[in-house]
Amino acid sequence: MKLTSKDFAAKGRNAAQDCGVFFFCGQDEAGASAAASDLASWLPEPGERVEMSGADLRGDPARLGDEARSTSLFGDKRHIWVRASGDEAHDALKTLLETGDMGAGEACPVIVVATSATDKSRTAKLLEKRKDAVVALFYPPDLRSVSQSVRAMGDAAGVRLGGDLAERVARGANLDVRLAQSEVTKLATYLDASPQSPKPATAEDLDAVGAVSEEDGFMPLVNAVMGGQSAKVAPEIARMKQLGLNPVGVLLAFERRAAQLARIAAALGSRGYGDLDKGEKARLGIFWKEDREIGQQVSRWRGKGRLDRLTHGLTKMHRDLLTNSQAAELLLAQGLTNIAQLAGAGRR
Repeated sequence: MKLTSKDFAAKGRNAAQDCGVFFFCGQDEAGASAAASDLASWLPEPGERVEMSGADLRGDPARLGDEARSTSLFGDKRHIWVRASGDEAHDALKTLLETGDMGAGEACPVIVVATSATDKSRTAKLLEKRKDAVVALFYPPDLRSVSQSVRAMGDAAGVRLGGDLAERVARGANLDVRLAQSEVTKLATYLDASPQSPKPATAEDLDAVGAVSEEDGFMPLVNAVMGGQSAKVAPEIARMKQLGLNPVGVLLAFERRAAQLARIAAALGSRGYGDLDKGEKARLGIFWKEDREIGQQVSRWRGKGRLDRLTHGLTKMHRDLLTNSQAAELLLAQGLTNIAQLAGAGRR
């Protein structure tokens, strides 16, 4: 079965009941991850979440089937969450399905979120025609669709959001539905709102609970690192610590920028960045304040597998931060310094 960002909300719940393998892909990594989290909550009995990496499965394809068919110490239900890049999970999923078809036994649900993968990937082709599997493809979001999603989030949380306010939340989250959901949740808490007791939100309410803005928070660090401006990286990391920015939240900003650069590179083809018109830039989420910085970053990261290497590095760093939370700031600082050095070796 194949779903897209347009029909996932309508068909995803039924798929969660009927299928056992779910492959989330596409250029909108944030949307794919958010949808995967929704799907996990829709599973009949989600139980314990067991996390695995695509790199682990690539090295040992049989491991996924072993894990999916094992039970916890107390016999509780579980589901497996795999964070992968490209087709890293292909062989493991193929083995899982083939052994299942041969009668190896029931497996728990497996959810794969694959960055840098599309519906043309080997994994998507493996799964899309099966009745027990779902390929969910997520396209880059636009302001209108994210604003609509924000209003829906507000309705679900008991926060009444006007169109202008929903658009402001969407812009402030840089069209990332995960960050937008966080803002809506904070608004609901601040207003003491619930679905049973909905409350209207105002611009003043959003000001009161709003996170550090992109301009004042993440973006100077993102632009310094992705632009290869090594001399600026250490001061920006120090400022990040002073502002108390969450390391995983900071890393998500880098993941969004990497995904954006990949979309831009795909849209350009053989053209230069300067050939993009205003309409194309708007669809690619290039806001005028960062037009120059993004253009420079495209030139540094485009070609020779550099974006793939960047995505792999960010995925590994994300995994390391989650498994070593006490050392997250140090790991992030080291990783960002390495990325800045790699960017500095790119084209200018």
